[in-house]
Amino acid sequence: MVSLIKVFSASTLLITSVVQAQLRVEVSGVGSTQIPVAIASFADEALTPQQITAIVKDDLTRSGYFKIIDTGSVITETTAVNFDDWKSRGAEALVVGSVQKLSDGRFDVRYKLLDTIKSSTLSGLAIATSSANTRVTAHKIADDIYEKLIGVRGVFSTRIAYVTKSGKEYRLEVADADGDGTQVALRSNEPIISPAWSPDGTKVAYVSFEAKKPVIYVQNLITRERTVIANYKGSNSAPAWSPDGNKLAIALSRDGLTQVYTVNANGTGLQRLTQTSGIDTEPQFSADGQSIYLLSDRSGGPQIYRMGVTGGEAKRVTFNGSYNITPRISPDGKTLAYISRRDGKFQLYSLDIASGQEQRLSDTVKDESPSFSPNGKYIMYATESGRRGTLAVVSVDGRVKQKLTLQAGDVREPTWGPFMK
Repeated sequence: MVSLIKVFSASTLLITSVVQAQLRVEVSGVGSTQIPVAIASFADEALTPQQITAIVKDDLTRSGYFKIIDTGSVITETTAVNFDDWKSRGAEALVVGSVQKLSDGRFDVRYKLLDTIKSSTLSGLAIATSSANTRVTAHKIADDIYEKLIGVRGVFSTRIAYVTKSGKEYRLEVADADGDGTQVALRSNEPIISPAWSPDGTKVAYVSFEAKKPVIYVQNLITRERTVIANYKGSNSAPAWSPDGNKLAIALSRDGLTQVYTVNANGTGLQRLTQTSGIDTEPQFSADGQSIYLLSDRSGGPQIYRMGVTGGEAKRVTFNGSYNITPRISPDGKTLAYISRRDGKFQLYSLDIASGQEQRLSDTVKDESPSFSPNGKYIMYATESGRRGTLAVVSVDGRVKQKLTLQAGDVREPTWGPFMK
């Protein structure tokens, strides 16, 4: 259990620096059903820095739930469509659109999603975007297609954060969900751990050791301002946000063995929640903010428990296996993800809270740091490949798998950002 209380360091802020190395994404597996979608090239999309249709196709393909049919032609949102022709090609939906350059230098991107079965329009968007936001616009279109055809909000326009190591340098990086658009939030000659997004997506909490001891900070990604949240004697670790963003659950060893506390988002109002003779750590708020999941060795080995948000009796949640750590709850509160050690392998598991049904989701053997996508359909986690740290994404049903790697260096400690308003 002592190894679970990780103590590392970090220093030197830099949020605007763009990183050249991007995550490379490999996809395997498909959803239980794939929807065939024809995607036409957007008219005049060569005007924009990146091609809209290519990004949309990549997003939908990566999700595992769509079979992309290349139309081989340009079709605008105003073009008359022969629905029977597209049905004969096996397409259940058709995506069309165009790009126009506006007088102020921005681009007017328009798209329509057509239902070829019902011969009707399912959705459409008109977005005025700058050159720098071309990719975001394409991700938003892919999100709209995903939501209209799957019935769940898409996450292509969300962001992720993770820690990379290259040589002796560690970096906390923020990127698009597809690994593009990377920026550096923090540089250090010491390891960085436990990044966690705020619910509004403007801040990240993390553990730093720049003061030669573990200290919890919250950093505003827009203003670069940092706030010390916990700088007590001993270990200050494992920050996790409440759903309303007003509090953080943290783990402190200020009074001896590590215990769970809550603290206001500005570092005030510290409150101790657990009072055990063992180690309690890795707290996570429930989706409704009324409970806290935590890791404890009170039963003799590391297991996951749940207690009220103000403390009190903690009830054990995991019973299969003798070593279950790093609880993460899904956005709807119905599924618990965690890492379990069995037969010497550390692998990602999920637990249906209501039924108690458990499922192993990964086939790798050194997994850590799971994080749900904000729509609850995917889980990102860290693992190893060829002795190098990589990120992986798996759908909650285990069918679709992605691997995200850097050409040089390790990548670990992922956290998936929220939906942005």
